[in-house]
Amino acid sequence: MEGRPLEATPSTEEVEDSRLVELARQGDAGAFGQLVRTYQQVAFRVAYLIAGDAADAEEIAQDAFLKAYAALARFRPDAPFRPWLLQIVANEARNRRRSAGRRAHLALRAVEDQRMAASGDAAPSPETAALAEEQRQTLLEAVNGLRDEDRQTITFRYFLELSEAEMANALGCARGTVKSRLSRALGRLREHLAARGPRG
Repeated sequence: MEGRPLEATPSTEEVEDSRLVELARQGDAGAFGQLVRTYQQVAFRVAYLIAGDAADAEEIAQDAFLKAYAALARFRPDAPFRPWLLQIVANEARNRRRSAGRRAHLALRAVEDQRMAASGDAAPSPETAALAEEQRQTLLEAVNGLRDEDRQTITFRYFLELSEAEMANALGCARGTVKSRLSRALGRLREHLAARGPRG
C-alpha cells in the first residue's frame, strides 16, 4: 500500500525467539530453557561488566532469567527478546552493585580478553602483541574512568556489539537518545585519552 511505512523484517533469531517465548508463556518450560541456553553467555557478560565479580554475575544472570520468566506475560510479542532480557540483566546488576557498593573496573578487560580469545586470530609477533596490549590497557583504563552511563553505553556498542536498536531496548530509551549518549560518551573518552597522553 502506498504511504505505509516499511517495517523491518524480523531476523531468523527473532522469529525463533518469538516462537519460544510464546511456547514458554503457554507453560512450556523446555522452550524457556532453550532461551536460557541461547542467552546465558551474553547475560553473564553484561552482569559481569556491571558487577565486576564472576560469582555475583552468575547469580545476577540466574535471577534475571527468573525475573524474565515471571514477566513473560508483560513481554510485547512484537518486541525482540534479547534486548528486553539484557535490560533486566543490567537493572538487576545495577541494583546488586548499588546495594553492595562495588565498582566494576576489571570487567571490561575480562570481556575484551574473552572476545580476543574467541576471535581465533593468528598469534602476532611479540612486539606487536606488547604494543597492542599497551594500547588496549590504556583504552580500558580510560573507559573504566568514565561514569557508569558512559561506560555502559560504550561497552554495549563496542565490546558486546549490540546494534543501536538493541541498545535502545536494553537501555530503555529512544534510538536518538542512544546516538546522543554514544556521541557524548565517545567525546568524554577522547578527553580521558588525551589527558593521559602518550606513554613512554
